Amino acid sequence: MNPTVIGEALVDVLASGIAPAQEFVGGSPLNVAVSLARLGYPGTLISRWGDDENGRKIESYLAGNDVRYIGGKDSEPTVLAHGILDPAGGASFTFNAYWQMPKIGPELPQDTELVHTGSIATLFSPEELLPLLAAARAHATISYDPNLRPSLVSSHAQTVAQVEQFVGQADVVRVSGIDLKWLYPMRSVQDSARAWLALGPALIVATSGSRGSWGVVRAGDTAHESSAVEVADTVGAGDTFTAALLCWLAEHGTLGAANRTKLADLQVGQLAQALDFASRAASVTVQRAGANPPRREEL
Repeated sequence: MNPTVIGEALVDVLASGIAPAQEFVGGSPLNVAVSLARLGYPGTLISRWGDDENGRKIESYLAGNDVRYIGGKDSEPTVLAHGILDPAGGASFTFNAYWQMPKIGPELPQDTELVHTGSIATLFSPEELLPLLAAARAHATISYDPNLRPSLVSSHAQTVAQVEQFVGQADVVRVSGIDLKWLYPMRSVQDSARAWLALGPALIVATSGSRGSWGVVRAGDTAHESSAVEVADTVGAGDTFTAALLCWLAEHGTLGAANRTKLADLQVGQLAQALDFASRAASVTVQRAGANPPRREEL
């Protein structure tokens, strides 16, 4: 598998109590790309950052994790995400958000069997990303995580419609239960996920942190309980879950456009195995500060 990930790269500035703030390279799509590489699937990140010290941190971090990139530094500053950690390790973020889609040509490389995107890039550049994903479906599985940032949203209705367009292009969707409730406050997480399944994807997984995960495929649905671990913070845990889920699917021959029917025929027992593997990977991340996903040998 030769994955391509599209989306933001930034620096997280995490503060908790009176302790000094800590800085970590992050951004949901970058975290997915690094997680995939550490699990044995190095690929390419399409992103942007500033020509500044934080941008150089991002470049060094990607190189150290064997992740190639397209785009890179431009004239705008690197995005900072300021996070306040609560006692349970969850983070509430504010952003000096900036995103501009790097110039990559009319289509993605034909040898890409997996394309993942989500978060700020899909909020700011749907008119550029949606055609790219539509074309990439000819050779790749499409993965999507909305990873919503409500502080950056100007219209709830417009965002719902936009998210549903991306869901309609996707084969695999990983979404937090919090995001689904923000999008559809009058509907249960399970009902919203089932409604998304009807838009075309083969697999929808909703994660709820320590409460575990729940997934639905055309053959049915299943839930998975998270193991109890000591939590440092939850930053990057959902991104690790997404990458590990994709890793499991790759290793069971269901990724790539040629395997789209096989992915659609995924059985409930297989889904349970995938959720277990993804949960174990995420449980390693939450035990460490910042988005620091596990390597394969740690699982």
